[in-house]
Amino acid sequence: MTESITYTAEENEAVTGEESVNIVLDHSQAGERADAVLSQLLPISRSSVQRLIAQKRVTLRGEPIKKNYRAAAGDELTVCLPPPEACEAEPEDIPLDVIYEDEDIIVVNKPQGMVVHPAPGHLHGTLVSALLFRCRDSLSGIGGVMRPGIVHRIDRDTSGLICVAKNDAAHLSLAEQLKDHSMHRTYDAVCIGRLRESEGRVEAPIGRSRSDRKKMAVVRGGRAAATNYNVLAEYTVVCGGTPFTASHIRLKLETGRTHQIRVHMAHIGHPLLGDAVYGGGGTVFERRYPTLFEGQCLHAAELTLAHPMSGEEMTFNAPLPENFKQILGILKG
Repeated sequence: MTESITYTAEENEAVTGEESVNIVLDHSQAGERADAVLSQLLPISRSSVQRLIAQKRVTLRGEPIKKNYRAAAGDELTVCLPPPEACEAEPEDIPLDVIYEDEDIIVVNKPQGMVVHPAPGHLHGTLVSALLFRCRDSLSGIGGVMRPGIVHRIDRDTSGLICVAKNDAAHLSLAEQLKDHSMHRTYDAVCIGRLRESEGRVEAPIGRSRSDRKKMAVVRGGRAAATNYNVLAEYTVVCGGTPFTASHIRLKLETGRTHQIRVHMAHIGHPLLGDAVYGGGGTVFERRYPTLFEGQCLHAAELTLAHPMSGEEMTFNAPLPENFKQILGILKG
């Protein structure tokens, strides 16, 4: 753990827009490369940290560090964050299901099918565009030009809760909560088949698939990942003369890797219903009720966090989307 992470605005902020983060390291980071340590502690990638080091924006006792500098216990590193560039996303008047909002955070129940931030092929209709319209300039700039305010995300075809930072101090606090696992996220899902045990834990490292770089997979040397699940109900229905079995499950994340729940459930042989990428698509049930599916049957139902300013523990809930409830209703018979 770091001893402290503090956020300050530079004195010339009104002119340059630059802001800085001071990080005091302890023994757990001693000997590690500074770029690796900072990428773990800050909500920016390692390559972004390396660019900041090359630009002499990371200093130790007022002097820029070298690109291969290794941290020592007690080091106080100052990271000077450049002002955010003009965001390529454009504000769009898109209705949002806002669960909670104050001057520091906004919690949104994202619908299935909405992309969180702009990407090639998905430049419009994103959550970021909707937030830019609603919040105007009140979003954190740490996430970069395409991800203003975005601390964590959920997949396009996953519905449910996402918390967005409205200033950089809130962003840093929420990012630290994600890192130390004090932010808790609970999901509801429907998976294919009947699980052997009513509750369990999947612990398997996740990384980029070696056979398909667009997918994630359980791979040796991947990032540690753990998912807990418990079975709420099991169902068997007949579709066109063919029996189909599925389970309604609740999952709690210990980590937050890309596609973690989808990859872990597929890894244990129970892919999520409707998930064509990881083996849960094209089932007899989906073919029987195609209008109910727009991807995997996965919903971020509950989010618990400490308010970044007051420290108050807050829990937010989002009801199951209508298609999810209809799927459960059909399975229940």
